[in-house]
Amino acid sequence: MIKHSDSNSSIIPPAGGPGTKVDILAIGVHPDDIELGCAGTLVNEIRLGKKIGIVDLTQGELGTRGTINTRYEEAAKAAMIIGAQCRENLKMRDGFFRNDEEHQLKLIQAIRKYQPEIIIGNILHDRHPDHGRAGHLISDAFFLSGLAKIETKDELGNVQQKWRPKYFLQYLQDWYHEPDILIDISGVFEQKMKSIEAYSTQFYNSDTGSHGPQTYISSPDFLDSVIARARMLGKRIGVKYAEGFISEKKIGMRNLDALVLNET
Repeated sequence: MIKHSDSNSSIIPPAGGPGTKVDILAIGVHPDDIELGCAGTLVNEIRLGKKIGIVDLTQGELGTRGTINTRYEEAAKAAMIIGAQCRENLKMRDGFFRNDEEHQLKLIQAIRKYQPEIIIGNILHDRHPDHGRAGHLISDAFFLSGLAKIETKDELGNVQQKWRPKYFLQYLQDWYHEPDILIDISGVFEQKMKSIEAYSTQFYNSDTGSHGPQTYISSPDFLDSVIARARMLGKRIGVKYAEGFISEKKIGMRNLDALVLNET
């Protein structure tokens, strides 16, 4: 059983130690945000040889169903399904964290620890107020992490080097926003859904049904909506399933090989 610890927030520790660099750092305010928003894209990138890290800002302790311990177990299982290099939880207060200096510094430490080229995180405006607040926190920490005069230290007390990733991409959540980028996840969609289903206390399970108080995300209709959105986004680029992202920065391409070309 995986339990949380006040002294160790790692669920899956990085293979090369606390300073292991990743190519992409996925950040979610709640365990399961990443699985819902960008798991397919993460699996795609892992299949291309990229290293992926996951950071959850809170333990999801205000969730109606499940416990902190079951969230840790489910998050670890989901990370292994995705194939993430590491996953840790910053233990900010679910529902009550703020986009202030204290929380920004905590997230800057994580960004400098993993030195990602790309951050994928919560969207800036959504139904759940935690999502938007987290999105702004990630955006600010993304920028501030690149300022040399902001000092942070790693777990061993060493001063960290400044680090600013190249891009911050926001995954779509409950509210629909017009995406800037659509990623074909048709080949990994089943793996994405398995990572979501790892949160068995949160979502409806077709084998066991749904146990506990009914919530917004515990009905079969919610998972149907996840599938429907992926289909809708996929249709727009001529594939079966896709995930959408918003970028505050214009995306440049070195050549046209990366384009998804419709066969119709």
